[in-house]
Amino acid sequence: MNAPAREVAAVRSAVTATVADLPADALVLVACSGGPDSLALAAGAAFVAQRSTRTGTPWRAHAVVVDHGLQEGSAQVADDAATVCRGLGLPAVVVAVEVDGRGESAARDARYAALDQVADELGAAVVLLGHTLDDQAETVLLGLARGSGARALSGMPAIRGRFRRPLLGLRRADTLAACAALHLRPWHDPTNDGSHADASLRSRVRDDALPTLERVLGPGVAEALARSAAQLRDDADLLDALAEDLLAAARTADGLDVDTLHTAPPALRSRALRSAAIAAGCPAGSLRRTHVLAVDALVTDWHGQGPVALPGGVAAVRACGRLALGPAPA
Repeated sequence: MNAPAREVAAVRSAVTATVADLPADALVLVACSGGPDSLALAAGAAFVAQRSTRTGTPWRAHAVVVDHGLQEGSAQVADDAATVCRGLGLPAVVVAVEVDGRGESAARDARYAALDQVADELGAAVVLLGHTLDDQAETVLLGLARGSGARALSGMPAIRGRFRRPLLGLRRADTLAACAALHLRPWHDPTNDGSHADASLRSRVRDDALPTLERVLGPGVAEALARSAAQLRDDADLLDALAEDLLAAARTADGLDVDTLHTAPPALRSRALRSAAIAAGCPAGSLRRTHVLAVDALVTDWHGQGPVALPGGVAAVRACGRLALGPAPA
């Protein structure tokens, strides 16, 4: 088997493993932008779905293309991606979204909301995303640069709710080789070029930072970052579960019991307070460590200070031994 054929087989094997637990006749959505990663994933899903009809456990695959409308000609790019998916045997739908805000996180929020909506409308069991090991390494490196905590450094999980990422064990070079072997011409987003004027920070990490680390430290940096993410995810999962137990123990009819929170280890208390703030309406992407520390001070360094303002119009207030998080007073 030649090298490109191995990459095609690797993509198909990854898809097969990801959907192995689905019941017969389940519908699987494939998020496809037309780029090499998602296009290789779409091709792999189409092949495995067609083969499943011959193995006695058939499932169906559709493609969904999200048009963010952020670049000139994006509608045509989305239509072209949908056409390629249909040529692979996948019914495809294009969804245009309005991005509320600027930056990668705003586009991501709009994309996931659209994918969730289409999955609900079609009754899809899972949604497959085309993130690769390279994406994972970039996520971890960005988290390190921002001073993020263990949860952010744990990167992207292979499964979160209905979303699944079959290709996290494969490199971007694998998806490019798979597309070439299948004679597919992926679309290359110009803003993914680190030298482009509108290139995102992630693109610069991809084109400049990671190659520099590989040159200085030697090959294998991306794989090492991905391994670190997997190890930290296990730790973060455990700490998050313990933090939820702490919240449950501290919860009362009129807020969180300050004494219960105060006696908890700082690592659990900070996670619990962050979770409580998000539950109260704080956008997770806007909630910084400085915010959590300010709320923590209401518990551990109380000297009569007033409410702590949090993102999303939320405030944390201490009164009568209780910590309450909710809409900020007018």
